[in-house]
Amino acid sequence: MEQDTSTKGASVFGFGKGTARGGSPKARVAAYKVCWPPVGGNECFDADIVAAFDMAIHDGVDVLSVSLGGEPTFFFNDSVAIGSFHAVKHGIVVICSAGNSGPDAGTVSNFAPWQITVGASTMDREFDSYVILANKVQLKGQSLSSTALPSNKFYPLISAADAKAANVSAEEALLCKNGTLDPRKVKGKILVCLRGQNARVDKGLQAQFAGALGMILANNEINGNEITADAHVLPATQVNFTNGVLIFTYINRTKSPKACITGVTTLLGTKPAPFMAAFSSKGPSTITPEILKPDITAPGVNVIAAYTEAQGPTNQIFDKRRVKFNAVSGTSMSCPHVSGIAGLLKTLHPTWSPAAIKSAIMTTATILDNKKEPVMNASYFKATPFSYGAGHVRPNSAMDPGLVYDLSVNDYLNFICALGYNETLVSIFSDNPYNCPKPPINRTDLNYPSITVPKLSHSITVTRKLKNVGSPGTYRADVQEPSGISVIVKPRSLKFKEVGEEKTFYVTLKVKEDKAAKDYVFGNLIWSDEKHYVRSPIVVRTA
Repeated sequence: MEQDTSTKGASVFGFGKGTARGGSPKARVAAYKVCWPPVGGNECFDADIVAAFDMAIHDGVDVLSVSLGGEPTFFFNDSVAIGSFHAVKHGIVVICSAGNSGPDAGTVSNFAPWQITVGASTMDREFDSYVILANKVQLKGQSLSSTALPSNKFYPLISAADAKAANVSAEEALLCKNGTLDPRKVKGKILVCLRGQNARVDKGLQAQFAGALGMILANNEINGNEITADAHVLPATQVNFTNGVLIFTYINRTKSPKACITGVTTLLGTKPAPFMAAFSSKGPSTITPEILKPDITAPGVNVIAAYTEAQGPTNQIFDKRRVKFNAVSGTSMSCPHVSGIAGLLKTLHPTWSPAAIKSAIMTTATILDNKKEPVMNASYFKATPFSYGAGHVRPNSAMDPGLVYDLSVNDYLNFICALGYNETLVSIFSDNPYNCPKPPINRTDLNYPSITVPKLSHSITVTRKLKNVGSPGTYRADVQEPSGISVIVKPRSLKFKEVGEEKTFYVTLKVKEDKAAKDYVFGNLIWSDEKHYVRSPIVVRTA
């Protein structure tokens, strides 16, 4: 990669499925394609992934944006974990997507402690398209359909279950799959389909093939309020689960149901925002439950991004349209947001380690939405750190975190040793001889910006160390205790006199016998000098 010394921007390297993602002002961006289309679909081979990491290290990049993931697996079988470890060895900040396998627990990928793992949440912008029923009820949806039905005209409305083809179940037809609809029942009407199984845009295509004038895509209960604005091939809008229930109820209770779909308008400042995307993979990590994952969340729903003209906006073979920009959703979109922020922090603080940059991003995040309420999930229930990690990223605050939790490569190797790997395997992993400490460290003592104890039987004391990266000052600890857990911090105050000074503290977690919960409970530890607020999530489950 050409090194242009005339600009001070950090180098950013992104790789995903053939696209360059992530960046910051004045950044130089390189992309390596690691996923290829053999017979049967896309494949991302370990050899290509590791080769890309090697080349990025050779090119001297500063930040790696990795929108790749798979099933949780042990580090020695995980090419992204191996490659990113060697990148971190060379001072490169590695940001990875958490995966799109939510909302089930334990689905998070890229859970190595040297990676910054990013979940996906919404932003305060919507592409609104309303459903207006003939009874004058207006129900908000979202869409990026390029065509619209004539305004102020109502059309017959039919549930896809009522438009099923012969020998097809109502359940299958409701999903608007290929071959499940009877064109004689659909033609000239607005068709209501249920989200799930086949692609959202494919449902619109099947509706169009069957002769529908428009489509309403209703969320299922799992997706709740998460709406992805798609560039449908016909006038269409997607509504949340609640509005979908209202539409189906209207159809079932009305002799001749009718509706219209309004054109798309952009609305800014929407509330509540952010809330977690249902697709965003969640913790706890099934391999290393002592490390809270994901680490952070960032905008990953309906993100306007430059788009390849090698395919249409729906990413489907049938779509012959071409656009320069598209609205894309996924943790592959939230990941480059944090990559850009890491690039800016690397430029602002070139001597900071990858762990320090991660700490700054995590400890300054927010767990409140723009209504000053706790961040929610897609069903509008309170989300937890297993969805958002330390919270929603705040770039401006990350520039001046006050204190950071720092880590070295040896700290990560000690953690691997504590997982039970012998010195031979650890030496192979690190590509250098390494002697594991004896006895091994307690895995909960890794100097991580969050504290996670997955099996607390009675009490435990964990160790952390803070480094001053701001002005001199005295920080005092404030604890928001997890339910049924007492938390004691010693010492309660830390005085820093100069930049780079480090102070160790201890956190004792103890089960309150009469109030112990069987599931995970959550709290926070906040160190503050009244200017900075260095917050760490506390995650505990009793044994």
